[in-house]
Amino acid sequence: RKGLRFLYWTPTLLLMLLLAALSSSENFSDSHTHLVGLYVIIYMAIVIPKGLFCLCALLGQLLRLVWKPLHAVGVTAGIVLGLAGMWIVLYGTFQGWKRYEVTEVTYSSPDLPEAFDGYRIAQFSDLHIGTIAAYPKQVQRLVDKINAQHTDLIVFTGDLVNHQAKELDGIEPILSQLHAPDGVYSILGNHDFSPYMRWPTPEAQEANLQDLIRREGQMGWRMLNNAHTLLQRGDTCIALIGVQNEGFRPLLRKGDLPRAMQGTEPYFKILLSHDPTHWRREVVNTDVSLMLSGHTHGMQFKLFGFTPASWFFQENAGMYREGRHSLYVNTGVGEVMLPFRFGAWPEITVFTLRKE
Repeated sequence: RKGLRFLYWTPTLLLMLLLAALSSSENFSDSHTHLVGLYVIIYMAIVIPKGLFCLCALLGQLLRLVWKPLHAVGVTAGIVLGLAGMWIVLYGTFQGWKRYEVTEVTYSSPDLPEAFDGYRIAQFSDLHIGTIAAYPKQVQRLVDKINAQHTDLIVFTGDLVNHQAKELDGIEPILSQLHAPDGVYSILGNHDFSPYMRWPTPEAQEANLQDLIRREGQMGWRMLNNAHTLLQRGDTCIALIGVQNEGFRPLLRKGDLPRAMQGTEPYFKILLSHDPTHWRREVVNTDVSLMLSGHTHGMQFKLFGFTPASWFFQENAGMYREGRHSLYVNTGVGEVMLPFRFGAWPEITVFTLRKE
């Protein structure tokens, strides 16, 4: 029927026109980012259900050659899967990204000084504040939940913004409420260097980076840019080391681990490094005991134990060990471009260090 065909194809045509309009203007403002995010959500809510329905209906058409009623089974399965796909998209958009979850991890090592047995660290990562800056109440919920863990130390492992330091406007007073006895420490991720937008000059891009560093300092966060600090208990110390983004692509390698580790030789070492691929490339060849990273987001999606992040990252979520070396990959609390998560819920990790 012509009317039904028109209704069926109209969303597709509108999506194509909207895509052309969004693509014609490269604009990294907050409003443009929200529009792009809204477009992707609408796209997924329409295309994923239709795609699932078409696949099942096509399979039913083929199977009807074996037994005619199987065509109806294919159509029915397509409707059920299509509606399930739409529900996943809508739940992930309206609820999933707000579902902050605390993961408790006990990390044991024979090398840990006795004085730090029971020491607790809260890690969060990949806030991408530009995506959720319009929802300050949710940012406040996140801060309150982290503070409620009452840990000795809070660490942030990179990607505070999507592109620009000014995304923090109005949010800094909230993030400055984070507190712990031994402080809040942070590092830079790939997005913090803003390599994904066109800057008029390299100087403008560098000015944005310095503005971000300045803002983090004003919030009371202590940044470890290829540097370290010593955490003390009595007359015993452990070294907290931080490197700038050390990604798997050469252009995103800003870290200098040897420089950051200078002077830490006698101490138990914990490393903050945004990209988990750094672990196998360099860290396992050092005496760093535990590395904390983020970056993957778990691709913001996990279903029945599967995440597409496993296609791109050998270590993509959770704890990994190799000999006396350990890596924990936090799936992040924020989202790139669109506020959507399903299965790979936004994560706050609380580590309890134990002496074996």
